[in-house]
Amino acid sequence: MRRFAGLGRIGGLAAVLLALAGGSAAAQVRAPASRSNEIDIMAHLGNSHAIELPSWKAPYYTEVELPRFAPIRIGGVTIDLSPTKHAVFLALAAGLVALVFLYTSRVVARAQAAGRPPRGFAAAMEAMVLYMRQEVILANVGPHGEGYVNYLLTVFFFILACNLLGLLPWSATPTSNIAVTGALAAVSLVVIEISGMRALGLKGYLGTIFFLPEGLPTLLKPLMLVIMTPIEIIGKLAKPFALAVRLFANMTAGHVVVLALIGLTFFFQSYLVGVAASAMATGIMLLELFVAFLQAFVFTLLTSVFIGLMRAAH
Repeated sequence: MRRFAGLGRIGGLAAVLLALAGGSAAAQVRAPASRSNEIDIMAHLGNSHAIELPSWKAPYYTEVELPRFAPIRIGGVTIDLSPTKHAVFLALAAGLVALVFLYTSRVVARAQAAGRPPRGFAAAMEAMVLYMRQEVILANVGPHGEGYVNYLLTVFFFILACNLLGLLPWSATPTSNIAVTGALAAVSLVVIEISGMRALGLKGYLGTIFFLPEGLPTLLKPLMLVIMTPIEIIGKLAKPFALAVRLFANMTAGHVVVLALIGLTFFFQSYLVGVAASAMATGIMLLELFVAFLQAFVFTLLTSVFIGLMRAAH
């Protein structure tokens, strides 16, 4: 299965590019320190120039400052390329995706060379990749959509890695940052529009912006252009906006609920409330595990659908 073996190299590179795109746009958020009987939700959800490492002493974590670089000034614009907490976990997610793809592709290649099916983790990965490729990507992108498989598979596994990393202790969820999901959506917008240009040609692509129904009287064409052109442009921008906000909102909401439930224990300082809040928080965490897979799937599915609609537009 040569295409799957090649996917390891291409998918890993694309994951690194996606991490750089999201990391460069990550916004810094620092919340004021909280009181001892409260949980500062914004401090845990927001971005910062420090990461948390586990510790054996209360509060059971150590805050480590990340290196700071001198900002770059271009005209009146100041760009700070210093690493942030979300940028670190973006790079970690990209590295994990690259390693998993490289490992899986080699195991599958060796198994096929030996004339037997892969086993264990590699078999599960191959099944997941084949399902996403056949039932989600190619089914929605349309004929001759092989060129989009590598990108869309990388999007799925990259977002999934970011979502799952956020469920680990002392970690952060890069996809709970609107700048990260916005960068991912912007990359998808570029892919969607370029796919339309390639499939429809320049004249056909312009028809998706300057829409004129067939058989329209000549006198009504200028009026129709004035009305429909802004609507078509808004429709193009609404697609990536929906992708970005959906992923951001879902990954943020679950964390807010979990932290709020845990905060009830410290607010009421009661063992009974603590047990009940912990049980409910555990249930929300299990739901978040499902949502992590679901949101990666939905982002990939909708991007595939938007590409297919653009390529079939006429």
